[in-house]
Amino acid sequence: NKLGGVIALVMSIAILFILPILHTNKSQGLQFYPINQILFWYMVIIIILLTWIGTRPVEAPFILTGQILTVLYFSYYILNPMISKIWDNFLK
Repeated sequence: NKLGGVIALVMSIAILFILPILHTNKSQGLQFYPINQILFWYMVIIIILLTWIGTRPVEAPFILTGQILTVLYFSYYILNPMISKIWDNFLK
């Protein structure tokens, strides 16, 4: 569905503008959050795989793989602030 693709594209760009607003951590960088460092490298792998899936033809195994990777891509932006807050509470 082309409309779903357009909505996903707009959301993937819009989330990059919303991301700085969500930053309420005590520390400035991810170097102080070990779990978030692991999530960051998962995100890098997901972006590489989404780029590769985008070059593949629209066929059965690639459609499902692309959908799963898209869900994982957007879930990163939900999990990252949550884990940072949990880690901040853990360090108190």
